[in-house]
Amino acid sequence: MKIIKDIKQLKDELSIFKNDNPQLKVGFVPTMGALHNGHLSLIEQAKNQTDFVVCSIFVNPTQFNDKSDLEKYPRTIEADVELLKANGCDLVFIPSVDDVYPNNNTEYSINLNGLDEVLEGKYRPGHFNGVCMVVERLFNIVEPDTAFFGIKDFQQVAIIKYMTKLRDLDIEIIACPIKRESSGLAMSSRNMLLSDQEKIEATILSKTIFKGKEVFENGGSLKEMYEQMHQLFNTSNLELEYLEIVDNNTLKKVDVPTKNCSICIAAYCGNVRLIDNCQLG
Repeated sequence: MKIIKDIKQLKDELSIFKNDNPQLKVGFVPTMGALHNGHLSLIEQAKNQTDFVVCSIFVNPTQFNDKSDLEKYPRTIEADVELLKANGCDLVFIPSVDDVYPNNNTEYSINLNGLDEVLEGKYRPGHFNGVCMVVERLFNIVEPDTAFFGIKDFQQVAIIKYMTKLRDLDIEIIACPIKRESSGLAMSSRNMLLSDQEKIEATILSKTIFKGKEVFENGGSLKEMYEQMHQLFNTSNLELEYLEIVDNNTLKKVDVPTKNCSICIAAYCGNVRLIDNCQLG
């Protein structure tokens, strides 16, 4: 596995690969590091569907609307590199902030047609503008054929698909399933910030959304879904930020749940903000 920090060196390396193998495809897994088995499942899927896998590690400052959240985000570069090497990644790209945002240029604008104004966007203003900015810049640097994202960030995947189509980028976006601990807790880099007891308490997120799905599958109404989910969540000490049942395409709250909907939740476990979701279909 090659470790590259320079954009020119990366482009040279990929150019050689593409020139020598014009029929082969480059897969891309952008990450912010602090890798776990969820990330590794993306690497595995990229290996299965493409011929050369690039993983980037870059903690993107423009998607953090809370400076303290950026500062405490876990950084484990050496361990990340070893994990990628052991799991068959072909190239890891570790750019600096100056590489991604030369001359501190963070001017960027995109109309996401309201997809960024609900759920995460409602509570994290500017977040998805920063996400789209860094993903578009990384796409322009790596020029992959296919990119892989975890569906745990359900809204992010929907927005990146929209951005890719809007910008007319010839890149296939693959949404990959959520990986969970045996407890049901969705794997997340932020889990590193939780104590052992908090990891147990945080399982209320998955229990809550799966309760909603169970009510739906048993023919329950929207009202019954919300009532039973809130009743279960309120047995915990976590602070709920939102719990919504939304349409998979518009991300807007629905009046009648269908299989084309998802249950999305965000809550604070101590000082750590966690999100989760499940599809009803």
